Amino acid sequence: MVIGQTVENGTPARHHAVVWIDHLAAKVFFVGLTGVDEVVLHSDLPTKHLHHKANSIGSGHLEQDLEYFRRIAETIASAGEILLVGPGGEKTALMKYLKENRTDVAGHVVKVAPADHPTDAEVVALAKRYFRMQPRAS
Repeated sequence: MVIGQTVENGTPARHHAVVWIDHLAAKVFFVGLTGVDEVVLHSDLPTKHLHHKANSIGSGHLEQDLEYFRRIAETIASAGEILLVGPGGEKTALMKYLKENRTDVAGHVVKVAPADHPTDAEVVALAKRYFRMQPRAS
């Protein structure tokens, strides 16, 4: 598949995708030799930070937003190769969700890797390096 093709459900087919995710937002970059498309998805969970305190009820961890994961999975479903990056454990939680609920998408994830808070350009550069994408010589 290459950028510009269409898959069965009418959505554009995109071969390389990188997802930078934390518990508040996911930035999805579809990276091709001729350009980059970006989609930003937001979690519907409250945005307050939770911290675990001794002798308190609960773990201090945010619950997983399964609808957020579902929307991300739908967004990246047409990608041939997917790189999941981000700080903390949200990238791993997304991968677990994909393995349990969207094996068709999970099979296209080629790596799950840490990435703190890079700029959008740094995420795209990471994807291009990882997928070994070089501009064509004229």
